[in-house]
Amino acid sequence: MKILVLNAGSSSQKSCLYEISDEALPTQAPQPLWEGKINWTQDRGVAEIEVKTAAGGTLQKSISGDSPQAHLTYMLNTLNHDAIKVIDQLSEIDVVGHRIVHGGQDYRDSVVITGDVKKAIAGLSNLAPAHNPVGLEGIEAIEKILGDVTQVAAFDTGFHGTLPDAAAIYPGPYQWVEQGIRRYGFHGISHQYCSQRAVQILGRDVASERLIVCHLGNGCSLAAIKNGRSIDTTMGFTPLEGLMMGSRSGSVDPGILIYLLRHCNYSVERLDHILNKDSGLKGISGVSSDMREVREAISTTSNSRAQLAWDIYVHRLRSGIGAMLTSLNGLDALIFTAGVGEHSAEIRQAACEAFGFIGLKLDLEKNQQQPVDEDIATPDSAVRVLVIHTQEDWAIAGQCWQMLKRN
Repeated sequence: MKILVLNAGSSSQKSCLYEISDEALPTQAPQPLWEGKINWTQDRGVAEIEVKTAAGGTLQKSISGDSPQAHLTYMLNTLNHDAIKVIDQLSEIDVVGHRIVHGGQDYRDSVVITGDVKKAIAGLSNLAPAHNPVGLEGIEAIEKILGDVTQVAAFDTGFHGTLPDAAAIYPGPYQWVEQGIRRYGFHGISHQYCSQRAVQILGRDVASERLIVCHLGNGCSLAAIKNGRSIDTTMGFTPLEGLMMGSRSGSVDPGILIYLLRHCNYSVERLDHILNKDSGLKGISGVSSDMREVREAISTTSNSRAQLAWDIYVHRLRSGIGAMLTSLNGLDALIFTAGVGEHSAEIRQAACEAFGFIGLKLDLEKNQQQPVDEDIATPDSAVRVLVIHTQEDWAIAGQCWQMLKRN
């Protein structure tokens, strides 16, 4: 079975092609036959396309002037053309899976995409304006490129559908609940994959573990997972709530927003831009939304704003982990994933240092050795500490495989 996965971001489109036996789904992620990525710049007018294959073939190309759909068409056509060809024809693709950020209250499991599903994704775009519209673009592009191939939507909010009402409902008027204003949570595909991979690495049963997953990338969120189910998370009604992020503020006093609207003549559009694009590491440091560049500014120029950004980030991360700890009433494993979580030994150490009181002991040498899917706690630590390479694309491919087998 050949499964194409599209993972749409606000300024990028990642794709990969897996080939999986019809008989059994592998327990660990295989290497994709083909991987493609489009990075858009200049209001999506220029596309930087990168393609690589399992056999070592590569392609890099810059395209300007065409539409995003034309860019995607070009990238997918490399599947069966030239030196990076991996299939004879596009019709060999059995199913296409899409990461869709917001599924609202109605979509908590992966679904085959129909006209009604497309309308629902479009209708939820006001809650995820940077992601749902581009996810929908990918669906419609595949319809034109591959015709009536089966397409599946995997929702980032779905895994958090198990949140108890006490964690999911905001303490505003009850009418908010009736309007669908509640905590949805995000990064669910990543949180679910990492929790399953963690118990696999530890040789334990997911039904008996208390886990905290720290998804730390440009967007950041935590999830408290008990018996394989999400019971608390930091992102909320939108992906803006919670931890300090690359360019997003995370949680702030809503009274600040009222003050800015009432006394500083801020428009809603300006507030939206500031909170999503000019806050977080970028807003405080004045350097970058990239943690690596913030760290470099600290080490090379002793930049005080960069140091402040680091200190706030660590403070909020520790506070968030502490909150998840109380929801779980204990902890068996702390998991770090995504760009910062997987690659910043300093962040992992800074986060773990606050939890020695529960018997967590980090192996400092292992932590520095670029661990991947490894336990980096000391043997006598009461809490295991894992670094896991999140594989959302493979998780989506697995859901597509299961859906086709059921149908």
